[in-house]
Amino acid sequence: MAVLRRIVYTILLSVLPLLVAAQTQSLYRVVDGDTVRYTYTPIVVDSAQLQLPDELQPRKGFLGRVVDYFGQSTQDRTFEKKIDITFAGGPSYSKTTKLGLGLLAAGLYRLDRTDSITPPSDLSIFANITTSGFYSFGVTGNTIFRHEKRRLEYDVSFASAPRDVWGIGYRAGRDNLRSEFVEQRYRIYGRFLQRIFNHTYLGALVDFEHTRGKKFNELSLSYLEGQRDHYTATGFGLIADYDSRDFIPNPARGIHLRWEGIWFPHGLGTCGRSLTRTTFSANFYQRLWASGLLAFDLHGEFNSEGTPWPMLARMGGSERMRGYYEGQYTDNNLITCQVELRQHIWRRIGCVVWGGAGNLFSRREPFAWRNTLPNYGVGLRWELKKRVNVRMDYGFGRDTSGFLLSINEAF
Repeated sequence: MAVLRRIVYTILLSVLPLLVAAQTQSLYRVVDGDTVRYTYTPIVVDSAQLQLPDELQPRKGFLGRVVDYFGQSTQDRTFEKKIDITFAGGPSYSKTTKLGLGLLAAGLYRLDRTDSITPPSDLSIFANITTSGFYSFGVTGNTIFRHEKRRLEYDVSFASAPRDVWGIGYRAGRDNLRSEFVEQRYRIYGRFLQRIFNHTYLGALVDFEHTRGKKFNELSLSYLEGQRDHYTATGFGLIADYDSRDFIPNPARGIHLRWEGIWFPHGLGTCGRSLTRTTFSANFYQRLWASGLLAFDLHGEFNSEGTPWPMLARMGGSERMRGYYEGQYTDNNLITCQVELRQHIWRRIGCVVWGGAGNLFSRREPFAWRNTLPNYGVGLRWELKKRVNVRMDYGFGRDTSGFLLSINEAF
């Protein structure tokens, strides 16, 4: 038996090198004079992929489950789920609304989950309440149809906000005393675009706005210049659009040019006359290095004479001229420009720095270069979902500054 064991061991030691070599190359086996070729492909087991049954998994605490939840949120799961949605909540702040608590649901989805070329559609649902008495809720999104032949963009929101007011015009915003009132605003805004050429779209839009002001004091009421405290308007318009961006909420490359013309008929509102509004925007995105991106934005809004106070162009907000109180400077027409450097830092974290300027004017206060307002700031980014960022910005302007927290890039 000892001799037999030695023979078996000798055979195994001789064959073992051949078995190891067979993992990376094809072998030939000769049977009855025929040559049969076969390939051996080893099964490699990654220990990290081994999972215990659920009943044997160690239980994680609340913090661990939260980390796992957000750790999986940046994976693109739109091919396996009807909608890949992530919920988040926490403190919020802006110069306009002050400190508050916000809830957010950000989702990505595909109408055709077999189409890997068309970028995913996006959806954001938000609700917010703050210490200033502000509360709002709404839904925004972009639905992209198969092969990007059609697009649907929408924004439905309601907000009730204590607001500061300085009057109408550049000099009013610069020199007048601040006053207060409460503004309630409903808005339904939708665009439908049809592609006619590569990256080129034509479309139509509908815009419903209702605004009511409350709790005016004597000073804030005088700033209305005899206008009513509430207005309703329904508008229809046309869109010309060129869009080569790779992903709307957070572009990494491409150009976006858009012109919109809206008509608010007299009979579909309480403005006392028919009104028009024309807007245009030009955006450009260029990668400077592997983790750095340059983004450019030029925007203009032009309202007809006689436009009531709730529908005038407002300087400031979460997208342009960040750091200015939205509405301190307000008038018929507005032009803004900004350049932003976006830098990825580590994993889900990034930062931005931007600079820009804005000017507003009307027939009674014509355009003047000396009235141009400067704007600059810095920001931090945290990736909530795949290329969908929560952004924290601190902006500076002329005799003003402000912090804001929002979702998606400013432009």
